[in-house]
Amino acid sequence: MTCAKCGQALAPGARFCPSCGAPSAAPAGGRPREFHVVGDVMQAVVVPLGDGQEVQAEPGALLYMAGGVDMESRMSGGLLGGLRRLMAGESLFMTRFRGRGEGQVAFAAPYPGKLKQLDLTGAPNWLCQRDSFLCATDGIDVGIAFTKRFGAGLFGGEGFILEKLTGAGTVFIHAGGNLIEFDLLPGQSMRVDTGCIVAFEETVAYDIQFVGGFKNALFGGEGLFLATLTGPGRAILQTLPFSRLVGRILGLTKEGTGGVSGVGGTLRDIGNILGGD
Repeated sequence: MTCAKCGQALAPGARFCPSCGAPSAAPAGGRPREFHVVGDVMQAVVVPLGDGQEVQAEPGALLYMAGGVDMESRMSGGLLGGLRRLMAGESLFMTRFRGRGEGQVAFAAPYPGKLKQLDLTGAPNWLCQRDSFLCATDGIDVGIAFTKRFGAGLFGGEGFILEKLTGAGTVFIHAGGNLIEFDLLPGQSMRVDTGCIVAFEETVAYDIQFVGGFKNALFGGEGLFLATLTGPGRAILQTLPFSRLVGRILGLTKEGTGGVSGVGGTLRDIGNILGGD
């Protein structure tokens, strides 16, 4: 067994890495010991389960299970917890898989993109886009967080509600295209297309900002607002938001549009509005 963070070899049963101090993937309490991500475009994660070890996943994410594995749908956190997940774009129930002897389960992302492993040891918590949760070890809670600013909720692309991941354990989230990660220093900020944000630590400040300039707003093809992320903390972006992919597909289904952006797309949209489409 090796450390998931630095690759250092770990002694059997070790709870922390002697090199970097990160918790091992097999802390006490019966959590899965190793994770194996397979695939390039449509990725899946394989989770070995020993006797009594558990993993929880979004319903519908299961790819396969083998060996001694029991499955149970459960409303984690009671009715209130289920309702919070519904507000965050997830399901009312969570599916739990428990090892009975030796077995393994695998979970697949619902659309082309990448999986990202997040190792939580408490604070800072992570805030994620809606529907990004795939699976997690026992001890992780999937809740909700409200954007603190009205403008960020109204124009930020993610709405007023984000998924909030808390607890201690390992989480896998999914996103479209490839992932780009940033470690923002205190006061360091970046402007991002509102749909390209996947996740960021709770220490990162999230807001929206007008793109500025009439020509930029009308002909830039990027919308009227950009999201602003300000450190300290880590942030993860995606190169192909699912909404953008859907927009391109819908654009290609209309004769003569071809999903055009920029000046052509803006003029096309104005024509459609004037024409009553």
